[in-house]
Amino acid sequence: MTVTVNGLDELKSLAGSELGTSDWIDITQDRINGFADATEDHQWIHTDPERAAAGPFGAPIAHGYLTLSLFIPLFTGLLDVQGVSTKVNYGLNKVRFPAPVPVGSRIRLVARLTAVDEVSGGMQITVDGTVEIEGGTKPAAVLQSLSRFYA
Repeated sequence: MTVTVNGLDELKSLAGSELGTSDWIDITQDRINGFADATEDHQWIHTDPERAAAGPFGAPIAHGYLTLSLFIPLFTGLLDVQGVSTKVNYGLNKVRFPAPVPVGSRIRLVARLTAVDEVSGGMQITVDGTVEIEGGTKPAAVLQSLSRFYA
């Protein structure tokens, strides 16, 4: 379920809120190969299913940065900030990849809006996120993301 806020004042009122859990996203070999092409990272553990099947993970796995990049579509399903002119990814404070994401997996985001701080012309939010793997015992990624919203 998406939380929708109108403007920076309403955004500020969400500080400390649980944003919930996103929908699932499928991790397919086509998605992994597309990411490999875009980033020129064709390491065999990602793109060679036959070799990866005999490798340390038993199957091809998603790039950690692919998992990280999917934070954006997962997060936009949780929070919609309307009434602003610009939305900017400002950076990350911390990222860890505790578990690999095998091809054929599904991932989702669990997020908490931990802080909303004023910046020149807008607000900066800090989001603590955990990317879960369906049926997994460890998360695919744990991160703290910073985004800015300008009036």
